[in-house]
Amino acid sequence: MRIILQEPVEHLGNIGETVTVADGYARNYLLPTGRAIVANESNINYVKHHMRGLEKKRLRLQAQGEALRERLQALTLEFERKVGEQGKLFGSVTAMDVAEQLQEKDIEIDRRKIELPEAIKNVGDFKALVKVQVGIVAEVKIVVASDQDEVALADETDVVAEVEAETEASEEVEA
Repeated sequence: MRIILQEPVEHLGNIGETVTVADGYARNYLLPTGRAIVANESNINYVKHHMRGLEKKRLRLQAQGEALRERLQALTLEFERKVGEQGKLFGSVTAMDVAEQLQEKDIEIDRRKIELPEAIKNVGDFKALVKVQVGIVAEVKIVVASDQDEVALADETDVVAEVEAETEASEEVEA
């Protein structure tokens, strides 16, 4: 089915473009949500007539996307998590966690638009990609830190080593 896009659609095109898509995709998603209209003769003439308005809308949306990208790239999201031995997290930092923290900073981003290149299961610095709009991707810095200080972690590993040494000594005495 040939349609004319009323909004930018990822992997499809921008405002005002005429594209061909599967009938079901057009009937069940693009047309009911108002993202596209059927490309018949009257609609093609309508789009040609209103192309200036559509172009202004596209430029406005692009400017909003660029502003949001700049705002996201200036952010550094910090997460404190429980950490086991060797800096491994109990659990992981997910796209949902990133979306929740962005929402706390008054930035509404769907968690499906956040891409983590790898699962965050260690303490350290990471980067996440956020798809703001079609063709606009922001890079957000993520810092994962331990909820305990480093001295406490070192003491904890020393205590574990001491307990293991004592159990080995007691096993040798028993034998």
